[in-house]
Amino acid sequence: MKPTLQLKLSQHLTLTPQLQQSIRLLQLSTLELNQEVERFLQENPLLERDDEGAGEDGQTMLPPGVPGVVHEPVAEPSASAERETVPAADAPEAPWADEETFASYGAQRDDSDEPEYPQLPAETLSLREHLLWQLNMTPLPERDKRLAGLLVDALNDDGYLTQPLEELAALLPEELAIEPEELQIALKHLQHFDPPGVGARTVAECLGLQLEALPEDTPYRKQALNLVNQYLDVLASRDFTKLRKLLHCDDACLKAMQRLITGLNPRPGSAFSTEMPRYVVPDVIVRKHRGVWIASLNPDAMPKLRINRMYAEILQRSRESGYQQLAGQLQEAKWLIKNVQQRFETILRVSQAIIDRQRHFFEHGEVAMRPLVLREIAEELDLHESTVSRVTTQKYMLTPRGIFELKYFFGSHVTTESGGACSATAIRALIKQLIGAEDARRPLSDSQISEILSQQGIVVARRTIAKYRESMQILPLNLRKSL
Repeated sequence: MKPTLQLKLSQHLTLTPQLQQSIRLLQLSTLELNQEVERFLQENPLLERDDEGAGEDGQTMLPPGVPGVVHEPVAEPSASAERETVPAADAPEAPWADEETFASYGAQRDDSDEPEYPQLPAETLSLREHLLWQLNMTPLPERDKRLAGLLVDALNDDGYLTQPLEELAALLPEELAIEPEELQIALKHLQHFDPPGVGARTVAECLGLQLEALPEDTPYRKQALNLVNQYLDVLASRDFTKLRKLLHCDDACLKAMQRLITGLNPRPGSAFSTEMPRYVVPDVIVRKHRGVWIASLNPDAMPKLRINRMYAEILQRSRESGYQQLAGQLQEAKWLIKNVQQRFETILRVSQAIIDRQRHFFEHGEVAMRPLVLREIAEELDLHESTVSRVTTQKYMLTPRGIFELKYFFGSHVTTESGGACSATAIRALIKQLIGAEDARRPLSDSQISEILSQQGIVVARRTIAKYRESMQILPLNLRKSL
């Protein structure tokens, strides 16, 4: 073939850097957004925080005179702001600057009073530190202390010894000549430490150690110890008929033993957990105003940014080529501020649309949740479904009923006998209500729950009931049964 040249016109969508940044910021959580903003603050000198100058609504501020920036009207300074800007020479003196006030202030203080220091939170000991402290206070030979310390290091966070003693002995140097029997003795010492049950290798051993630590005159202690050591699996399956035959006891005795065992702690090391709680900062706050549910942005979740005024004025006065890098950074800073504002505006729009669709949930709870899919919100707001998906992922809403992820309000539907639709979330709430009100001695089966819902016009298969029940971590029929 002979090579030829030809012209061809075509159209294609190109994602500009600004659009790419907008999409990336939209899918970030609040924590990730703050980390991204912090990175920009460190890299771009023209961007800075405006924690003091931003308004209560969290709007970002831009200095006047910067080309290409739309300026919003600035509110009049409040009385408190005027007081803060009083020159030092005209500022009122401190109360103790007056001699009489100072004398009365000094007279109220007793020289014998100890100075007050800020109270700091007490440091939490880890399980390892707590056990090693007890070990150092125990009058044991040095060799036994070292072996017990080795076992302490082998415990997991729950206080269990998961490795066999033979395996631990094989890991030690041969010249030490450590026998498994020595580790067994060291383990016995460790199992007498606080908290009771530490150093156990199984749940049965852990509960047995805790029962042995109870006073001997504890009612049903001996019977409960026998149950834990031999028939704990039968108790876990709640086969009370078989337990009565094996233990030769009546319902009252069995109930007392069950109450005693369930009061124990199967995870003795959990009290020394050093994991810090994770807090969720809601992006949107929902309130009811004059009978209407309204969403508003949480100012604590919005980073308050502005252009550095000094650098912006330098760029405005000078057009030299040496300032091209600063000009590029100025443009990046303006993009970031605009994209952050657009991110929260989109979150607010989507949140308000969700509230309008799910207003019955805010009035009556989960049982009033209606079916909702991403497409409905996307069509109402003229957005793409992928945009709504990004907005509702890892974004949270603070409501009078708690904090919920925006994605929580979306769910599939089940067709009712009347031809309507019922949300899967509402069905889960109904299942939870039915199980919560059931007779513990005769709990409801999945088939019975399906029949009850069908009487209310909601046709749900038994396997669907089981799936919803498992998703809520509700035990099956045999494990919910009690005496």
